[in-house]
Amino acid sequence: MTSSAPAATSTSGLPDDYRPWPALWAMVIGFFMILLDNTIVSVATPDIIRELRTDFTNGIWVTSAYLLAYAVPLLITGRLGDRFGPKNVYLVGLVIFTLASLWCGLTGSIEGLIIARVVQGLGAALMTPQTMAVITRTFPAAKRGSAMALWGATAGVATLVGPILGGVLVDLAGWEWIFFINVPVGIIGFVLAVRLVPTLPTHTHSFDLVGVALSAAGMFLLVFGIQEGERYDWGQIDGFLSVPLLIAAGVAVLGLFFWWQTRVGSEPLVPLSLFRDRNFAVANIGIALVSAAITAMALPFMFYAQGARGWSPIQAGLFMLPMAAVLMVLSPFVGRLVDTVHPRTITLVGFSTATVAMAWTGLLIDVDTPAWQLLLPMALFGVSNACLWAPHGATATRNLPMSAAGAGAGVYNTTRQVAAALGSAAIASLIGARLAAGGLEGGAESFQAAGSSMPPQIQAPFAQAMSEAYWLPVACFAVGIVVVMFFRAPQHHREPVADTEVVVPSAA
Repeated sequence: MTSSAPAATSTSGLPDDYRPWPALWAMVIGFFMILLDNTIVSVATPDIIRELRTDFTNGIWVTSAYLLAYAVPLLITGRLGDRFGPKNVYLVGLVIFTLASLWCGLTGSIEGLIIARVVQGLGAALMTPQTMAVITRTFPAAKRGSAMALWGATAGVATLVGPILGGVLVDLAGWEWIFFINVPVGIIGFVLAVRLVPTLPTHTHSFDLVGVALSAAGMFLLVFGIQEGERYDWGQIDGFLSVPLLIAAGVAVLGLFFWWQTRVGSEPLVPLSLFRDRNFAVANIGIALVSAAITAMALPFMFYAQGARGWSPIQAGLFMLPMAAVLMVLSPFVGRLVDTVHPRTITLVGFSTATVAMAWTGLLIDVDTPAWQLLLPMALFGVSNACLWAPHGATATRNLPMSAAGAGAGVYNTTRQVAAALGSAAIASLIGARLAAGGLEGGAESFQAAGSSMPPQIQAPFAQAMSEAYWLPVACFAVGIVVVMFFRAPQHHREPVADTEVVVPSAA
């Protein structure tokens, strides 16, 4: 039904009888699906390489293409939600993502799969900022913690269960089904979003086209350089073009972008005033450390489990279950605490337990370690995840004005996604360095593919290299302990009542 906001309205401008939870659950379905695609494809990569008769480099591009197309437009797509409405942009992104998933499963060539993954990434980029923007604009600031707990738990669980679900689908049905499974989920998510997500007021602003071009170019150069660093040994690509040059150019263009944002007379793409709120700035640094560390911890563990120990992808993925279980149990309780407890307290617990869990895991990585012992630090890491995702998201967005909800969500999600790319590149480089220091020839991927056939004389030094690589996520989480000390106590202020018409969908 369509109605103007009545005289008695909530502080968000929505009618007093509006319930935001059904809308959030509807969007969480799509959010979970796109985050799952960050990790699920890695399990299927060997089968994709073999069945499409390609090489390892092209196989890696199936993941890299998605990551690039996802990360580069996030600043822009967050702003699009402000301009055209988060519901509309989310639905467009969901349609693109779902159709691209079908394309991925039906393609018969590696080139077609890579192109389809680019389109899939663009759909994901359209969807992601809108989920956070809807939370910001429909939940009162003082009650946003529980909503962000669900958002954070979705991000954490999707990251952790991807390897498990991917292994099951590949073993039982084939690699195509990691994409086909998105189609019915996408259709259900679309129907629910149409019915339950409100049509929120839009904000008619000028669109910073120069900022769009600079941010897109800078992000592409930076992320592409990071992703391709290992392939070209951080050196020359072709002629004068090199990986360091790409990264330097990306940094320079992004510097020009931020300079331009200070010169834009009307509405900048990224309102730098957002960073005047200390909690927004600190939360962005904190979530960057979380995202980089979580990406960095998964790769050496999977190499160790499947290489040095010879466990199957499904068996290796099952070690993530304690994390996911603890995370899902604790998230509702943490969500309630986020609304009442200083964010420094919760995030300090999160970063501290994560530092201990990662150091513990690194020390346990050895060819003779009983499998059950590895489950203990993984369970502790579930506590860490519960205390990190939701508090950062809620604290970052708590004081955002409604007109900047999309821009703030875009900045926050861009920070998270780019940090994941940085963590992936850094851990790949560190693993290579530790393998070389141990006198092992060949890349980490060849050892992973060896599985149980890895020669006994290689297993111990290989496991040692994976153990040493764990000091990267340990360092990230340790830095986070210092960063969150700068959080301020939240101020639950009254938000201005919207005087714009709000269209609330019927749940009937």
